[in-house]
Amino acid sequence: MKETPPKILVLGIGNLLMGDEGVGVHFARAMAGEELPANVDVLEGGTGGFHLMEYFESYPLVLMVDATLDGRPAGEIRLVEPRFSSEFPKALSTHDIGLKDLLEGLQILGRMPRIFLFTVSIDELQPMQLTLSEPVANALPELIRRSKELLIRLQQDSSFTSTTSSNGTGIPSAD
Repeated sequence: MKETPPKILVLGIGNLLMGDEGVGVHFARAMAGEELPANVDVLEGGTGGFHLMEYFESYPLVLMVDATLDGRPAGEIRLVEPRFSSEFPKALSTHDIGLKDLLEGLQILGRMPRIFLFTVSIDELQPMQLTLSEPVANALPELIRRSKELLIRLQQDSSFTSTTSSNGTGIPSAD
């Protein structure tokens, strides 16, 4: 009997009204138009917070995208696999507190899913701007490509238990 792959949530986090900070929402909208496996759902998570708890509890695997003010060049993409809220990048912009509180609550309840977080570096928050800067907009196709590659790897190995990689994240490197 063939094993059913686990449900996977693709979650874009961000504030669409803050320019580059909304990259996760732009990403989710783009991914919703892609051909994805039947066990993959896409959600625009907005600015995060406790309203997302039911989604984190319903999916054993979450692929999340969010902007980060980390001092790296705008549009740089990084993949991390945080296991605790303290392992999330420190500068997850305007919704940092709500999302970290949610994740700490899930940890306390023992309901934390396995999370793969793509961060996209941004230079600044841009209030009342609906569009992405050129470097962040140019990163979207690469972000979609890398996300789809990760989804394929997760489909092929539902246990996804690798603990070593060339990039030091515990995630096999696609590069």
